[in-house]
Amino acid sequence: MTASPWDLRKVLDELKQDPQQYHETDVQVDPDAELAGVYRYIGAGGTVERPTQEGPAMMFNNVVGFPTTRVLIGLMASRKRVGKMFHQDYHTLGRFLNKAVLNPVQPVTVEESAAPAHEVVAKASDPDFDIRKLVAAPTNTPQDAGPYITCGVVLGSNMAKTMTDVTIHRMVLEDKDTLGIYIMPGGRHIGHFAEEYEKANKPMPVTINIGLDPAITIGATFEPPTTPLGYDELGVAGAIRQEPVQLVQAVTVDEKAIARSEFTLEGYIMPNTRIQEDINTHTGKAMPEFPGYDGDANPALQVIKVTAVTHRRDHPIMQSVIGPSEEHVSMAGIPTEASILQLVDRAIPGKVKNVYNPPAGGGKLMTIMQIHKDNPADEGIQRQAALLAFSAFKELKTVWLVDDDVDIFDMNDVVWTMNTRFQGDQDIMVLPGMRNHPLDPSERPQYDPKSIRVRGMSSKTVIDGTVPFDMRDQFKRAAFKKVSDWQKYLK
Repeated sequence: MTASPWDLRKVLDELKQDPQQYHETDVQVDPDAELAGVYRYIGAGGTVERPTQEGPAMMFNNVVGFPTTRVLIGLMASRKRVGKMFHQDYHTLGRFLNKAVLNPVQPVTVEESAAPAHEVVAKASDPDFDIRKLVAAPTNTPQDAGPYITCGVVLGSNMAKTMTDVTIHRMVLEDKDTLGIYIMPGGRHIGHFAEEYEKANKPMPVTINIGLDPAITIGATFEPPTTPLGYDELGVAGAIRQEPVQLVQAVTVDEKAIARSEFTLEGYIMPNTRIQEDINTHTGKAMPEFPGYDGDANPALQVIKVTAVTHRRDHPIMQSVIGPSEEHVSMAGIPTEASILQLVDRAIPGKVKNVYNPPAGGGKLMTIMQIHKDNPADEGIQRQAALLAFSAFKELKTVWLVDDDVDIFDMNDVVWTMNTRFQGDQDIMVLPGMRNHPLDPSERPQYDPKSIRVRGMSSKTVIDGTVPFDMRDQFKRAAFKKVSDWQKYLK
């Protein structure tokens, strides 16, 4: 018997076997701020306002205004859960994804009959078409500019149809057939394609795919230089599953859709057209972003005109993410770890044992690097590794260097190095006047007029918590007896 293809429902069927990782409820919930507010306490984690915690993924079956739609949140809001869903040790997910990038399995196109994403089709030409009634997009907070699609994979191609890309963007529902989409300048290939269409004054066809196998969602977040222009990140998901992602021709636009998605929005990025992000609320805010603060509403978002919404027939699943939750850490951080490992393995092989982008940095702003020194000539190689990471990833702000006897996934162990293997006048490197992520609110000229000339500049910091090689004998941790069967004492 042939195994069913990977999709969100197959992943959930596996996850349901572990009640610590999955919970669903029939208690009614309002998608307007309440749903995210509830999950904040149950499982958001990350840089979300306290109190919060790491908890199960949540399926809400009774959503106000959407009687046939379920809303899933927090699927990837736990590194251990991601490891479970990928059938991998969560400690080595960075290396696992690095291998997937280097050995992609390209997507395939299937017939319409094999695409459950098209079981129900609503077109913009229908008289009662309204994406706000069809798509159960929640708001994270009462200040949000509107309902947001936060976990939608945008699929588009260049004008010649020789290159295709998938990326994730924040998209706000503005009107019955209108989305505002924030495409951060530089680096995103969808943005590169959109610029090409805009110069030709032509609308760019896209599909927005929601409710996916997390292999697709996480794989889609890889960026240059790891996945250069022309690299289709759907190949990463194919490598993770050792099975190609299935695509299908869209219903109303000349583009492909992901055949096993729960929801798909089809439409066009309109050329030379912009919209105020908070045009309906005038709050001045967009939504909470990964550093833990509300993003400012953009005065000129690009516009998507939606031509159709398709979805599965049997209680389709709207998938959502809380901006600053640990889910963002999994989506952005694990691919960044893979990318850093790929870079340092080429430049200084064998010296960086592992990399972790922790929730404290939202998956993007901070990296912990586990360093191995073999001989006196390796002294200083740890700082070279930090510079390599900064050179490739402009959004990285802080690098923490530790020895290979330190558990990089335990922040107590990491911070311990700052208290016992660190001197502030010797072991801090500060690199002022560099580019970083514009969502960091400390990167404003009024915060530091000397080094921050324009918003988005930052000083970058290296905290070197590694032991000097010639003093290593003085920093051996207390050696306890190894007991292999210690768990029997808990029975």
